[in-house]
Amino acid sequence: MGTQLTEAHKHMKLSISESTKSSVLEGLNKANSNFQVHYPGDRPDRQPVHTVYGGAQLFKADTIQKMAGSAMAHFKKYAESENVLQEVFGIAGDNNIAAQVFSKIIDKLNGEAVEDFRIDFEDGFGNRPDAEEDQTAEFTAMELATGMEQKTISPFIGIRIKPFSEDLKSRAIRTLDIFISTLTEQTSGTLPHNFVVTLPKVTIPEQVGALVELFEELEKNTSLEPGSLKMEIMIETTQSILDVNGAVPMKAMINAGKGRCIAAHFGTYDYTASCNITARYQTMAHPVCDFAHHMMKVALAGTGIWLSDGATNVMPIGPHRGEELTEDQETENRRTVHNAWKLGYDHIRHSLLHGFYQGWDLHPAQLAARYAAVYSFFLESYEEAAERLKNFIDKAAQATLVGDVFDDAATGQGLLNFFLIALNCGAISEKEVLAAGLTMEELRSRSFLKILEGRRG
Repeated sequence: MGTQLTEAHKHMKLSISESTKSSVLEGLNKANSNFQVHYPGDRPDRQPVHTVYGGAQLFKADTIQKMAGSAMAHFKKYAESENVLQEVFGIAGDNNIAAQVFSKIIDKLNGEAVEDFRIDFEDGFGNRPDAEEDQTAEFTAMELATGMEQKTISPFIGIRIKPFSEDLKSRAIRTLDIFISTLTEQTSGTLPHNFVVTLPKVTIPEQVGALVELFEELEKNTSLEPGSLKMEIMIETTQSILDVNGAVPMKAMINAGKGRCIAAHFGTYDYTASCNITARYQTMAHPVCDFAHHMMKVALAGTGIWLSDGATNVMPIGPHRGEELTEDQETENRRTVHNAWKLGYDHIRHSLLHGFYQGWDLHPAQLAARYAAVYSFFLESYEEAAERLKNFIDKAAQATLVGDVFDDAATGQGLLNFFLIALNCGAISEKEVLAAGLTMEELRSRSFLKILEGRRG
């Protein structure tokens, strides 16, 4: 219905005074504006599909390039063709999906095997003498500066410091200080693109607030631009889900970040341990993890905070090493790798099903399973999603029915998100986006309503 009133409408009986209506509208305007500040919606930026964690003691300027080479060699050895993907992962051969996934994995490992990397001073580094951690913090900062200059680092990168618990807070702060101070000295105040500091085992908002204060001090005393340091928090304990008062603290944690917190990552193994789950059953698919996932989704939906799931800790590495292996040993290696690939694949598909489009990898041998899971997930739904989205756009937000699924505007937004995530990770190409009836500008707007408004003129 339009907003223009006819003469008949103007003379209809009304009982609400103009002053009351104005007061109500003004109050709603303030409340709605405040709501939008807290829930601005999804960020338009690209979100990586994974984060690779590597011990700080192992990081060098060429580490990410070496990981890419290792991932490709491993994939070629244990997946000679798309038939292996069908056999190991159960990827359908229909619609050429297995062949597409195989080809896309090759392209990804050749071009951008690692999307996000975290130089880890926590679990991957362990508790070492202070002098050793000091030296490692300085060395890795210098290596990162070299990687920036040589363009050998991943599109997203950062460091994970130790938690701000009573016993480790001083060590965490010193490592952060050495690393950032050294890096900015080497680069004249330039950070890598998409640089982030990961704060693990966050239990209270005050820990996030403390990191903000340290960021401000670092920016003031180095050549960094104000506001340039960003963080992500890790949800790894039951107290991160429900606090001492029985409230959900995650939104308060984000607010304590004062706009600097961009993501929340789930720590599978610390969380399951905090729930008293025995080691054998501490997996990403455990029901206690699903509960935490759903709490994270509900608490942070619409805030623009990226969510990431944890990692599979079973590595696809054969038990037998060396050049001269027997046929039985080669067979056992192959079986071990494929079993671990399938486990990781299933965990990643489980995460994707629950709306977690990012997760952790711990070894280059896991990357093949990561991309096999992500690419198959999107390609299996591509044709249906493309048809539904095209119907939406063609009919300008009129509800449509494709098969037995009724669509509305909220589903249209979900379909739009599907294509953006799929494009960013390499599951589909720009050509396939255009085939769905979208332009690249429309896709990057991330708003279904804006697309419809633009189409209507």
